[in-house]
Amino acid sequence: MDKPRYWFPAKTYGWGWGIPSTWEGWAVTVAFMTAMLAGGIYLLPRYGEGLFLAFTFVCCMALLAICSAKGEPTTWRWGSK
Repeated sequence: MDKPRYWFPAKTYGWGWGIPSTWEGWAVTVAFMTAMLAGGIYLLPRYGEGLFLAFTFVCCMALLAICSAKGEPTTWRWGSK
């Protein structure tokens, strides 16, 4: 049976995902960072903190959804114990 190809591997220590391991993961990360930068440049000065915080929340939830769908299943990890 083939091993699944995860975009985001689980971290060695702690909970969550590490840096991307595929080009798709890097594309998602760059898109997230670009969206945050664009939101900071365009939304924050024009519409204030409220809309920017809502935009940031939506982007973070989308990133978490992608990481949980395409990332390695996570649990609390203690390294190579």
